[in-house]
Amino acid sequence: MSNVLLKVKGLKVNYGGIKAVKGVDLEVREGELVSLIGSNGAGKTTTMKAITGIQAFAEGDIEYLGQSIRGKGAWDLVKEGLAMVPEGRGVFTRMTITENLQIGAFIRNDEAGIARDMERMFEIFPRLRERKDQLAGTMSGGEQQMLAMARALMSQPKVLLLDEPSMGLSPIMVDKIFEVVRDVYAQGVTVLLVEQNARRALQIADRGYVMDSGLITMDGDAKLMLNDPKVRAAYLGE
Repeated sequence: MSNVLLKVKGLKVNYGGIKAVKGVDLEVREGELVSLIGSNGAGKTTTMKAITGIQAFAEGDIEYLGQSIRGKGAWDLVKEGLAMVPEGRGVFTRMTITENLQIGAFIRNDEAGIARDMERMFEIFPRLRERKDQLAGTMSGGEQQMLAMARALMSQPKVLLLDEPSMGLSPIMVDKIFEVVRDVYAQGVTVLLVEQNARRALQIADRGYVMDSGLITMDGDAKLMLNDPKVRAAYLGE
């Protein structure tokens, strides 16, 4: 069985008096694509923020590469290969596409490798090459999502966390984003995907977790979950 790269144990996160995450356990093994699905307000984004060091947690622990990450900031974790594409994209709107990609590689100093990877991003996302000198803030939502993914990949992550990558995008752009997620995974990057489009998320995943009201209520093989009557009724609109 492959190595567990990421392990969340009894995670509890509070916002003031609100218990947003109430004791979550999940793990992601090397080479897996794992989907975390659930309705709005279930605690998925809060869990992702805790994993990436953006959000402090009250109880439990998160282990990355076998070590607790408690007290580590997002900066430290990116250097160790844990990168997130946040909900809402978070591109640097007043910088060009090229500058956004260069910032993605800020932890690296292998100039030839950075140039190679930038060329690879332009191959994966031809739209970015066409607009490479354009300010990121002038792009469409779908183009900004491509840029956010490309920027995260420039850091050469071991584990890529994607928070709602298809949110608010046109159907054609959603197809493109899922195609890229599949390709990134096929190239050996381990992926944890939070996604409201539960059907699409489970179709490309190895395993899935369902989160509801701050708790994991179900987990298992993604293909089996796709056919589970409870999942179909609650999350697939059937």
